[in-house]
Amino acid sequence: MTAAARIELVALDAPDVRSLASFYTELTGGDVVQDAPDWITVRLVSGQQIAFQLAPDHVPPEWPGQERPQQFHLDLLVDGHEAAAARAVELGATRLADGASWVTLADPAGHPFDLVQRDGIGPAMELYAVTIDAPDASALGHFYADLLELEVGYDGPEGALVAGGSTSVMIQKIDGYQAPQWPDPARPQQAHLDIQVDDLGAGEERALALGATRLDGGGSTFRVFADPAGHPFCLTT
Repeated sequence: MTAAARIELVALDAPDVRSLASFYTELTGGDVVQDAPDWITVRLVSGQQIAFQLAPDHVPPEWPGQERPQQFHLDLLVDGHEAAAARAVELGATRLADGASWVTLADPAGHPFDLVQRDGIGPAMELYAVTIDAPDASALGHFYADLLELEVGYDGPEGALVAGGSTSVMIQKIDGYQAPQWPDPARPQQAHLDIQVDDLGAGEERALALGATRLDGGGSTFRVFADPAGHPFCLTT
């Protein structure tokens, strides 16, 4: 693993990748840059990427409970979060909760996401962070910081923030946390990170040393792991 390790994208599971990609393209102002029957990638104006992976047996999360946990959610920045939330609902989202400067919604596949006010950013959205659920936010935050060779910018009782890359990773502490059991559709991953490295062998060695577990699956350009909280992720080249 070298300092070149970086988050390539976050991929959301969906039973219909085309409709979910269309939702996020319309909502964020991004463009489709990869289009396959089982995988579509959307690039935001900021250059960050969100992908949609076909999961025919996808079981949607039911936020905020842990019977069908969200596992991941996206924090999207926008100037005019209330107008953006109304637009999201028109596109098929469901409004779930309101905060002081954000709105929580569920996309058409059931994945929660937050629209967060950021003055001056413009109408196109930017991915502030991928937020991952965990029973021990500090421990998982340090795992991803070490894996990505970044810093833990915040480490508190409710969560941790790994910053310094093109996309931040936030870890949210969840009481009663239920880990995914990939590839069991009854305990779905909901989403995963693709982390690009220069060398898969060195990347695997470092990930395992930090507490990851190698999972079945992979190929010549990627390998599949679970982080210490059980979330699958891929190392890619």
